[in-house]
Amino acid sequence: MPLDLTRRQLLAALAGAGIGATLPLRAEQPMDKNRSAARRKDSVGVALIGLGGYATHQLAPGLQLAEHCHLAGIVTGSPHKIPVWQEKHGIPDRNVYSYDDFDRIADNPDIQAVYIVTPNDLHMPLTLRAANAGKHVWCEKPMAMDAAEGQAMVDACRRNKVQLTIGYRLQHEPNTQRLVAMAREKPYGKILKVRADAGFHAYDDVDPADKPWRLLPQHGGGAMYDMGVYSLNAARYTSGQEPVAVTARQENRRPQLFEGVDETMYFTLEFADGAVAECATSFGQNMNTLRADCENGWYELSPFQTYSGLKGRTSDGQLFADGVPHQQAKQMDDDALAILNGTAPLVPGEEGVRDMRVVDAVYASARDGGRRIVL
Repeated sequence: MPLDLTRRQLLAALAGAGIGATLPLRAEQPMDKNRSAARRKDSVGVALIGLGGYATHQLAPGLQLAEHCHLAGIVTGSPHKIPVWQEKHGIPDRNVYSYDDFDRIADNPDIQAVYIVTPNDLHMPLTLRAANAGKHVWCEKPMAMDAAEGQAMVDACRRNKVQLTIGYRLQHEPNTQRLVAMAREKPYGKILKVRADAGFHAYDDVDPADKPWRLLPQHGGGAMYDMGVYSLNAARYTSGQEPVAVTARQENRRPQLFEGVDETMYFTLEFADGAVAECATSFGQNMNTLRADCENGWYELSPFQTYSGLKGRTSDGQLFADGVPHQQAKQMDDDALAILNGTAPLVPGEEGVRDMRVVDAVYASARDGGRRIVL
């Protein structure tokens, strides 16, 4: 998604925090504004913060398909997008915010949760503002720039008695959940090695003088923050363990384009029982495989992190069934039910912090080539 924030809006977000292939929509016709924004006891009203590609093409359609939540508001730094979203999704003026006046959302009963879909460096300040406004927070991955920021987000939401959940949509997906269960049940014996790689070749046509935010270090750019979190999270849930140490190596084949950020990152995770996970992520190579090699066989998902068409198989010929028709709709419905029922979300903020601790260690290891203990 494009970087929609001006410098003024970025500073406002920080100041407000107290720190310096998609399914067709149910209806393509414009929606009635009063009906779509009305508060319903059986549905969580959600405001999308950031209206880039993911919000436009995955989350907004998912909210139309969802049963327990609906799109109630928007927060954007791009005024030209407002009439388009209002017309398409029936959003009234009272539920439209800029980054400057976002804190007014505290007084809006139509909105119970916000979904933060901005550049990574804005995740923490916007989470703090939303929590202080009394709104539940759904935040895209990676949850923050580092583990300290992630913990501050957890603390703010806990202090304000609102839920914080991270947008790991795959943890809501049935085939992925089968791998999580296999990590517990060990149908093929002890897991010896995990392979997890996620990446794609992109950005060849980018002007180095006009880079998108995902290539800028100040906004949390680079393959590890973006696609690498898929590999890392997958290695953790497939092994069923937390890594104790990591060794990482960064590779940049297009240094002018990837100045200050990683184009490709290779990292090995060590687990307490002797198992290892060989992981990779890249903006320069196509890769999309998750595999567990065990004492008595193996199983894999390949691809494992596309929006649809996840394919799984085992060494004895079993095939995994098709997943859900819309991953984001399933994810948001699960998170909405946690709010409505007052239960813990499937992927709480603490899960994101665990990943950020490893991300911190990956970057530290890549800088000096040494083995790092995961703190």
